[in-house]
Amino acid sequence: MLSILIKNKSRIFHLTLFVISFLVFFQIDSYKDFLLANLLIQALIFLLIACIPAHLTQRMSYVDIAWPFGLVSIGLLSFFYGEGHITRKIIISLIYIIAGLRMGVGALILLKKGYLNKELPRYQYQRIRWKKAGFSSDMISIQYEILLQCFANSTFLLLPALLISNNNLESISNLEIFGCILWIVFFVLEHISDLQKQRFLIRSKKLKLKNQVCNVGLWKYTRHPNYFSEWMLWNSLIILSIPSINFNDFENITLIGIVTSLFYISYLMYQTLVFLTGAVPSEYYSEQKRPNYKKYKESTSQFFPKIF
Repeated sequence: MLSILIKNKSRIFHLTLFVISFLVFFQIDSYKDFLLANLLIQALIFLLIACIPAHLTQRMSYVDIAWPFGLVSIGLLSFFYGEGHITRKIIISLIYIIAGLRMGVGALILLKKGYLNKELPRYQYQRIRWKKAGFSSDMISIQYEILLQCFANSTFLLLPALLISNNNLESISNLEIFGCILWIVFFVLEHISDLQKQRFLIRSKKLKLKNQVCNVGLWKYTRHPNYFSEWMLWNSLIILSIPSINFNDFENITLIGIVTSLFYISYLMYQTLVFLTGAVPSEYYSEQKRPNYKKYKESTSQFFPKIF
C-alpha cells in the first residue's frame, strides 16, 4: 500500500494543485458562473472527444482534438460570461478561438487522413515514461493524462481569460498593447515554422530523400521553433493579463494565489512542451530514425533560439 502511495505521489500532487487553484479562483464572485460553465463544457469535450475514444482504442492521441477545442470554448465563454470592457472581451476571445481552431482543425485533418488510426509518437513515448515511473496500467495512465489536460483548461490555462474578460477599465495600457503584439508575432512565427517543416518534408519526398533532418528557416536556430513559439504565446498572455489583476479588490491570499497561478502557466507549458509531449519525445524517435539528427543536436539549440 505504501509503495502505491509513493508511486502515485506526483499524480496526487498535480491533481491537488489543480483543485486548489480552482478553489482560489472560485472565491471571486464575478468568476463563479464562468468557472462552473467552463468546467462543465471542458468535461463534456474531453469525455466525448478524448476519454471515450481513448478507452475504446487505447490511444491517447484524441486529446490533440479535445484540448484545442477546449480553448475555443474558453474563447466563446470569455465573450458571454466576462463582465469587463467589450474591447478586452473581443481581444481575449479571439486569441483563444484563433489559437484553438488552428490546432484543432489541424488535428481534425490528421484524423481524416488516418494519422490517428495509430498512436502519435509523442504519446507512444508516454508509455516509456509511465513504465520508468512504475505505472503498470496504460489504461489508467491514458485517462489520467487526458483528464490532466482537461483540468489545465479548467484552471491555470483559463486564468488569462478570466482576468482579461472581467477587466472593465476603459483605457488599454501599454503593457496590454505589448502583450498583444508579442502574441501576434509568435503566433505568426509558429505558423511559419510549421509551414517551413511541411514544405521541407514535401520537397524531400519529391526528391526521394528519406529521414532527412529539417534544418531550414527557423529550424536553423532551434530544433523546435514551433514549441518555443507556443510557449511564448502563453508568456504573451501572462503579460497581457498583468494589468487586469485588481490588487485592491482581492484578499491577500486570493491575490497571491492568482499571481502565482498566472506565472505558473509559463512553467507548466515549458514542462509540457519540452519534456512531456514536446521536444524530448520528438527527439527520442528522431535520433532512431534520422542518421544526421545527432549532428543537428550538436549544432542547434534544443528549445531557446540560438541566433549567434
